[in-house]
Amino acid sequence: MSGALAGTGALVRLALRRDRIRLPVWIVVFAATAASAAAATAAVYPTAADLHAAADSINAVPSLRALYGPVREATLGATSVFKLTAFGAALAALLMITTAVRHTRAEEEAGRRELLGSAVVGRYAGLAAGLAVTAGASIALGLATAVALAATGLPVAGSLAFGFCWAGAGLVFGGVAAVTAQLTKSARAASGLAVLALVVAYFLRAVGDSAGPAWLSWASPIGWSEEVRPFAGDVWWVLVLPAGTAAVLGGVAVALSRVRDLGAGLLPDHPGPAGAGRALRSPWGLAWRLNRGTLAVWVSAYVLLGVVCGSLAGNVGSMLTNSQAQAMITALGGEKGISDAFLAAELAMAGVITSVYAITVLARLRAEERALRVEPLLAAAVDRRRLLAGYLVFAAAAPAVLLAALGLAAGLTNGAHLGRVGPEVARLVGAASAQLPAVWVLTGIATVVFGLFGRALTAAWTALVAFLLLGEFGTLLKLDQWVLDLSPFTHSPKLPGVAVHATPLLWLTALGAALVAAGVVGFRRRDVAG
Repeated sequence: MSGALAGTGALVRLALRRDRIRLPVWIVVFAATAASAAAATAAVYPTAADLHAAADSINAVPSLRALYGPVREATLGATSVFKLTAFGAALAALLMITTAVRHTRAEEEAGRRELLGSAVVGRYAGLAAGLAVTAGASIALGLATAVALAATGLPVAGSLAFGFCWAGAGLVFGGVAAVTAQLTKSARAASGLAVLALVVAYFLRAVGDSAGPAWLSWASPIGWSEEVRPFAGDVWWVLVLPAGTAAVLGGVAVALSRVRDLGAGLLPDHPGPAGAGRALRSPWGLAWRLNRGTLAVWVSAYVLLGVVCGSLAGNVGSMLTNSQAQAMITALGGEKGISDAFLAAELAMAGVITSVYAITVLARLRAEERALRVEPLLAAAVDRRRLLAGYLVFAAAAPAVLLAALGLAAGLTNGAHLGRVGPEVARLVGAASAQLPAVWVLTGIATVVFGLFGRALTAAWTALVAFLLLGEFGTLLKLDQWVLDLSPFTHSPKLPGVAVHATPLLWLTALGAALVAAGVVGFRRRDVAG
């Protein structure tokens, strides 16, 4: 390539090298999750009558249709992926938003794009490389998911249709992120605008699928994923919509990049006050200022998740009409009924997801270090331990707030259904909080790899994915118990519905504390980027 696109190939190779672990790991997680859902559904609903009963029960609950979408047809494939079609498409879109921003606006913000542009790299090479990597990752994710679904015995055509649904969502929102990267000066603001567009798209689909009118689902790129109807007719022409939209958004991004200066955004900057307020004159205040917005979004999402789980808990028995299904749900950990087993499974998954928040707090501090904003702080009167402690408070205490909010919302909703709000709130807040020690172990692992190595924070994400896979597939693969015990979530009680033993929780808490202490010591001794 020459001219404005000179160097695009080299930048694509550079981006692929930077993402050589991140993207493959996430693609495997997506594909494995879809395959796991298909395998589990086949065991839960073994006959056509079971599938019809499940589809009727699911489609009769508006909150389920709003959260996941309807079951389009009572086939094994459609029932297997109904929870993943829209929700999984949104997660794939989120992955591609971060990928597109990482290789476009974040490069400009760090100053590397200007440095490369002073050599033989063309003006549009960075944007073209970011779009190419995002598009390639979306298609690879779709194909890997299709292969995984087909490997479970589902029809190949439906598997491809489902995989391309996810790929389409990734293409569209990768394009949205490429546009927002031209509008703002910071990678964080670009990601925020793209995520806001994703939330609006998901909300439109949810309203269209639950209360109507149905055209709202067609107005949403996430809704297009459902209209493809994988395993329920496979409407291929709908895939033209995300492909065409992604092409238009890519063209818009290129057009916008022509009318702005390198490193600048099209939206006006708001620099804020010249002097810092009293709240910002300490490492604690700075950590609060940088993390409060993200925490508010997570709390809102957990309250919504708690309301949905609480409202479903009283109806889950009607969705499981055969003895095999009830036996499987009960085996997940509940001993006092299907409702408790359902809540225990959902709270256990919430514990894993909460670990994502804890790791992102440490990742934020690492991003501050890479942006060379940590060294000036440490050059003044700020002690390393105080700086790290500000973030550790968020990484350790915020998960408690999140899980309490989840348990509170679920307890209020389920308690209103049962007619005993107070006891149910106390029971579910306690059940959700029982996941905290395992989350703190992940916090400790992230602190150790950040404190000792800095650049190796990816190891914390790898550990989380490994624990997730052990929990999802360890029993199915008949792994030895000692292998399963490597995951801290194996030792968390499956509450509510079972007795609590304090010993595993105390050991997990002690392990988390020891890892955090080791990370703090390591951070005091290692070099800081500067």
